[in-house]
Amino acid sequence: MPDPNNKTPGFKGNKAYLPSKPCVVCGRTMTWRKAWAKNWDEVRYCSDACRARKGTPT
Repeated sequence: MPDPNNKTPGFKGNKAYLPSKPCVVCGRTMTWRKAWAKNWDEVRYCSDACRARKGTPT
């Protein structure tokens, strides 16, 4: 029976089921976080350091 309190569809308590995408600067895989729930489509950087380096080539 699905948990009505679970806000992430498909999440079964295992992080392997969470969506992920690469950071546009370093390429590191970012796994979905609850803090990013409202703007997951706009999340592009894995950290403040990558956000600061966004204009410099790596």
